[in-house]
Amino acid sequence: MMNERGKSDGPEVPTKSPNNAAGAAAEAMEGRGPAKGNADPQNAPRTQSRTHGAPSALDRVREAARRDRKQRFTALFHHLTLDRLRQAFFALERKAAAGVDGVTWQQYREELEENLQGLHRRLHRGAYRASPSRRVFIPKADGRERPLGIATLEDKIVQRATVEVLNAIYEVDFLGFSYGSRPGRGQHDALDALVVGFKHKKVNWVLDADLRDFFSTISHEWLVRFIEHRIADRRIVRLVQKWLRAGVLHEGKKTVEEAGSPQGATASPLLANVFLHYVFDLWVEHWRRHHARGDVVVVRYVDDIVLGFQYVSDAWRFQNELEERLSKFGLKLHPEKTRRLRFGRFASRDAALAGGGKPGTFDFLGFTHLCGKTREGRFQIFRRTSKARMRATLKALRGHLMRSRHRPIPEQGAWLRRVLQGYFQYYAVRSNGKRLCAFRTQVTRSWLHALRRRSQRHRMTWDRMSRLADRWLPPVRILHPWPEERFYAKTRGRSPVR
Repeated sequence: MMNERGKSDGPEVPTKSPNNAAGAAAEAMEGRGPAKGNADPQNAPRTQSRTHGAPSALDRVREAARRDRKQRFTALFHHLTLDRLRQAFFALERKAAAGVDGVTWQQYREELEENLQGLHRRLHRGAYRASPSRRVFIPKADGRERPLGIATLEDKIVQRATVEVLNAIYEVDFLGFSYGSRPGRGQHDALDALVVGFKHKKVNWVLDADLRDFFSTISHEWLVRFIEHRIADRRIVRLVQKWLRAGVLHEGKKTVEEAGSPQGATASPLLANVFLHYVFDLWVEHWRRHHARGDVVVVRYVDDIVLGFQYVSDAWRFQNELEERLSKFGLKLHPEKTRRLRFGRFASRDAALAGGGKPGTFDFLGFTHLCGKTREGRFQIFRRTSKARMRATLKALRGHLMRSRHRPIPEQGAWLRRVLQGYFQYYAVRSNGKRLCAFRTQVTRSWLHALRRRSQRHRMTWDRMSRLADRWLPPVRILHPWPEERFYAKTRGRSPVR
């Protein structure tokens, strides 16, 4: 089998950002066997020693992808083994909603080995068929509804196993400023990189870019072409096409679209990253190297993008050229949510010179970012829980408390404790203490209101409610360090500022 070379539709640029991500995202480099094509499991040593462990099949795929950034992989389907399908099954959320077939995780496990063997046989003889996703809608913070697609359990298993195989290749290709839905990377890694980049680079303007209906406008044709830059195994490509063409089922009606990937599907985050890697990442890396006058900082979490610019002229020109670039691939910037604003260590001074007012703020991954100063007078970026996100969480919590107000108080208290622990686990960052205290206070008041509605003759006073809150609700504690501490601890100084 001969390796072919794919052609990129974007500008010819280096495929790895100089500001590589945190060390946690870096893959281990292992030796590869002598095969000319893709690595075969038999190339691994038969025995292990203390100095040289046996590399796995995916390790060799990863190393081959690292050595040749234009190599197309012709034999990947055999990595969808029975063991990998089993691992994918146990990695799924056990209480997740069922798809259109109604099969739950617990039901599938009753005859797990027989089910997995049947799925494995259907996959490898080409008889596997993807089922349509069940369409549901969840409320968004702005009052609108977000459509989600719930795949069947077997589709989730196959997608998760396939994503694991493809990650061995694409984790080598993806650039350092891409953080969303990648192994070893999370939302706080993106938030830390943003703050560190804005503080240590010359950033005076921010472009908060929002892609309009991104997941529902991904072009199937372009996505398949992008995948074929690296994947020449037709069976893997056909798997992706089956998922894209499976459609969605809503109120008994099946709909198959020519664009879009169901948000909520296991494979959708990887497919979205592949799409934006070619449409946005490679292009913006080339742009800031060859067209920007000053510093440019980029952080992308799937379709949430924030950029910092040294010069406003760069921000204007970039936004105009970005709109042209996106339009070639069927994407658009949201006209109301995409905006430019003054931000950075000189934002207050520049805003005053421009006619007064305060520096702008922007939201990213649930936090509002503001310009401020430390007690020593040094520039600092403060982060607060987004008001819209906080209101939406409190609204949902109040509804649940009212529906369950007649349940025993210890049961309600235990549930609230879990909710607040999860909330604090994400939002308990430095400089957010006041808003966390306000959230805990509002939860206590909502609980008081629900308990008083149990009967017309309640005896729930505020003093008694305060004792209940102290007993059941966790106190506010900051759980995350300053962004610089964690960023440099993870990268160990190897990653330049974005």
